[in-house]
Amino acid sequence: MTITQLFENSVNKFANNTLVLEKGRASTYQPITYKQIKDRVYSFSMGLMKLGIKKGDRLALLSEGRSEWLISELGMLYLGAISVPLSVKINEPKDLGFRIDHSGCKFVVISERQLHKVRQLKNKLPHIEKIIVITDNDDFELQENEISYANVVKIGKSESLMEEFQKTWKSIQGDDLANISYTSGTTADPKGIMLSHRNYTANVEQAKTLIEVPEYYSSLLILPWDHSFGHTVGLYTLIDNGASLSVVELGNTLMETLRNIPKNINETQPTFLLSVPALAKNFKKNIESGIKAKGPKVEKLFNKALKVAYEYNGIGWDKGKGSQLLSRPLLWLYDKILFSKVRAGFGGKLEFFIGGGALLDIELQKFFYAIGIPMYQGYGLSESAPIISSNAPRKHKLGSSGFIVKNLELKICDEKGNELPTGQKGEIVVKGENIMKGYWKNESATKEALRDGWLYTGDMGYTDVDGFLYVLGRFKSLLIGNDGEKYSPEGIEEALVEQSQLIDQVMLYNNQNNYTIALIHPNKNLLAKMVADKGQNINTEEGAKLAISTIQAEVDKYLSDGIYENMFPHRWIPATFGILEEGFTEENRLLNSTMKMVRGKVEEKHKDQIENLQTAEGKNIFNQRNLSAFVD
Repeated sequence: MTITQLFENSVNKFANNTLVLEKGRASTYQPITYKQIKDRVYSFSMGLMKLGIKKGDRLALLSEGRSEWLISELGMLYLGAISVPLSVKINEPKDLGFRIDHSGCKFVVISERQLHKVRQLKNKLPHIEKIIVITDNDDFELQENEISYANVVKIGKSESLMEEFQKTWKSIQGDDLANISYTSGTTADPKGIMLSHRNYTANVEQAKTLIEVPEYYSSLLILPWDHSFGHTVGLYTLIDNGASLSVVELGNTLMETLRNIPKNINETQPTFLLSVPALAKNFKKNIESGIKAKGPKVEKLFNKALKVAYEYNGIGWDKGKGSQLLSRPLLWLYDKILFSKVRAGFGGKLEFFIGGGALLDIELQKFFYAIGIPMYQGYGLSESAPIISSNAPRKHKLGSSGFIVKNLELKICDEKGNELPTGQKGEIVVKGENIMKGYWKNESATKEALRDGWLYTGDMGYTDVDGFLYVLGRFKSLLIGNDGEKYSPEGIEEALVEQSQLIDQVMLYNNQNNYTIALIHPNKNLLAKMVADKGQNINTEEGAKLAISTIQAEVDKYLSDGIYENMFPHRWIPATFGILEEGFTEENRLLNSTMKMVRGKVEEKHKDQIENLQTAEGKNIFNQRNLSAFVD
């Protein structure tokens, strides 16, 4: 099945259902039905046809989430053209230019607020024939080779094109390319993942084996629409089931848009939300701030309620088992007087979150599970379109990445490619109709990732006896001890940041060394205040030593007699650390566009400091580099 067939089938079944809710120029959310979206898709697609787009042509799509994003991509796909969805977070001209040039895009479909990014590249991208600008401003001034989205729709309203148009879209095959989706840029040259129509429709079918999506389901699409998770689950899985999606109201700035999310959740009352760890942490902080604002009595009661819920829920798989059953009446009371009020802040209809990152702190999962809005962790890759596994309402274990979708083979392999038994850790390897065709113009990378139809994910994990998958992290990021033992650092890093207000960012490192080290970017403002409260100035040597000792105390919490002593094997807790004056950001390229740390670049930038920390002088936490990070 193709994406166009999936869409046509849904329009036939759910013509008058709301597909998109968005504000646009209105002050309140306005519904757009499946039939109305289809009519707009047809007009836009025939407009592209009149402008010369043919099967196999590539068109870049760079816009914030809005109805025109969906209409534009579908319009391309109806012609057998290939959509190249790009992240609005890409700000470097070189990064954006590489993707557009490497994919050989003929047209660019772009929103007005992103247009400046392509205009500055025009002279370097001579193969771009046309730039289609999505704008709400009727008087927007267009430049040479630019045409408004509205004008493309206008020229596409032609009955004379309908016969050729119908013949074109019905000729598209499942194996035809739908997307070239670029990796998030952890290397100089990101890879273009080739995904076919069938890759997507197969993954939509697989998604339904995890979670049932009734027609009444609705989601506010918070994640960027080019994000593979948001793309498949937020768009095509909802469309396949006749459900609806809502658009986040755009502000004048990114921060203003982010501030609109809580308001939009209350306005649209979603039944589920797609999330990533960073969003989940923000939601949790906002809830805790709201509780704290109600005073110490409410905060104490809330924490007591959480404790009861944690004990009753366990890890979900064992919820309410044994003596915990006795806690049910008390939990019901806490839910009525506390947790239900928290849920009301999410619109009142929210049933669950689906988490798209491979690693989500289990304490975060327990928190949302306790308040009655479980965050079901899943796992996938853009190369698998993307869903591989997920927890779901009917079957879940907190801490796992869920159970495997049906019609997908999964095995855990050792370094030689041999399949390992249940419970043993190795590389996650998968095979199914949702697996990509390869990397665009990158035969060597394709051969490395795809072998005999199997995708070698580069992720380490294992399956348990109940069929749940546990993802432990990327092989390339593993800590490797001097005895060859390997360990994924992400869990420790997330815990250090999540459970300490003094640590903003951290990266662990061990490449067959005697001990693990950490690079830490601290919260200097909070540290300075704590040091000042003890009568010291952080910009003096004594004050700096006090700050460094305070950070060491945070790390020591994971060692013997610490409050988190049993959370991780002690051998992987950093034996020393280096203080970083500058954090990891997209601007310095130490974070990619999905806000993930680019380890290779961090290691390269701080190579000297890493080497110094492995010397006797550097192992001393009061080394000169650490002191100079604070002392004027």
